[in-house]
Amino acid sequence: MVDVTTTPCWYILHTYAGYESMVKDNLERLIENNNLQESIFDVKIPMEQTIEEKNGKRKVVERKLLPCYVFIKMIYSNQLWYWITNTRGVTGFVGPQGRPIPLKDNEIRKMRLEEVVVDADFAVGDTVGVDAGPLEGFEGVITELNELSQKAKINIQMFGRSTDVEVEYIQIKKL
Repeated sequence: MVDVTTTPCWYILHTYAGYESMVKDNLERLIENNNLQESIFDVKIPMEQTIEEKNGKRKVVERKLLPCYVFIKMIYSNQLWYWITNTRGVTGFVGPQGRPIPLKDNEIRKMRLEEVVVDADFAVGDTVGVDAGPLEGFEGVITELNELSQKAKINIQMFGRSTDVEVEYIQIKKL
C-alpha cells in the first residue's frame, strides 16, 4: 500500500458541469499563491481529439474525455483537502464521504495522465504474449516496432486466421 502522506498520487475532483477549466485555473492560482509546488504537482483535464463535420467541413475538436472531472497529482493532507474542496466550482473529491482514494497505476495509464515509457527489449520476429487489454491471453510474433508511439504490430492466430494487431509495449511481454 502506498503512503499517501509522503508519496504523490493522482486523485479525482468532481466539478460543476462546464467549470473544469475554471477549476484548473483556480487550482493553479492556489498552488502559485500559497507556494504549494512541493505538495501539488499536476492538475489535468483529460482531453481527446475528435473530428467533427459541420456544414460539410471537417474540423478537429478537443473534447473532454470525462466532463465534470479534474485530475490532480498531490501529496494528500487535510489542509490541502480543505483548500481544494473550497475552491469555486469544486463539489468534492471522488471517494467515500468526499475523502479521496488514489488512482491505481493501471487507471493512470488508461486515462493517459502520465506517459509511461517502456524500455522495450523486443525485436522483430520475437514471440510475445499479450498480458493486458482486450487481447489478453493471445500470443503472437512481432512484425513491426514503433519506438515513437511505443506500439508493436504482432501477428496472432484469431478464429483460425492469421491477424495483424497493434498493441502498446506495456501490454506485451517476451516469451
